[in-house]
Amino acid sequence: MRLFTNGENVVYAASGDGNDHNGTAEDQAYQYLLDGICRGRHPQGTHLVAEEVAAELQMSRMPIRGAFKRLAAESLLTLRPNRGAVVSGLNREQMREVFEMRSVLEGLAIRIAVSKLTEKHLTHLARLLDSMDDTHNEPYEWVLHHRVFHEYLCSLSERPRLLRQISLLNSSISPYMHLWRQRVNQPQNDREDHRQIIDALRTGDPTLAEQMIRHHVEGTIPLLTNMLP
Repeated sequence: MRLFTNGENVVYAASGDGNDHNGTAEDQAYQYLLDGICRGRHPQGTHLVAEEVAAELQMSRMPIRGAFKRLAAESLLTLRPNRGAVVSGLNREQMREVFEMRSVLEGLAIRIAVSKLTEKHLTHLARLLDSMDDTHNEPYEWVLHHRVFHEYLCSLSERPRLLRQISLLNSSISPYMHLWRQRVNQPQNDREDHRQIIDALRTGDPTLAEQMIRHHVEGTIPLLTNMLP
């Protein structure tokens, strides 16, 4: 999944491989499967068969297989040759590793982005934060807006390869973020955390901005790892 920006507009395009699949049958299959994984319809260990998914969507098997490959590239599926795919999962150590990597990479992206920020960017970040607030009673939508906030900010570094790695990490934890939000009413101190990130960006101090985002990301580790067996 990649995030594209155009002025003040933020658009998600499902793409784990850097190619543009929007509007294709493969993209429809990808979104359908991703939604099922994130919403818990396809929990960890679920065996997915291309023929069955194709029948559900009334399309051929080829786009389903393409969607399987894209989800596997995002570590959400494990491919089984001639036997479809299995929904993947993370254990506690793997979850911790993903968040540690996110912390470093998002910190780098924001350090680079600070010198490029304009008031327009900061205003848009504030609007994205408002969108998170507006959906705090809708866990699925909240997680999407939360991801948009982070990936929009990282995209301002203008480092597409860096953003792609961050996006892949986000995809691998997306189902757990949805599960976590379903279990809590409102993440404690969440708005304040993101507001402090914006305030740090306003100072123009890249070290402070990097410290704030890393503190925020790493603070999520125990919240999600505690859900895992």
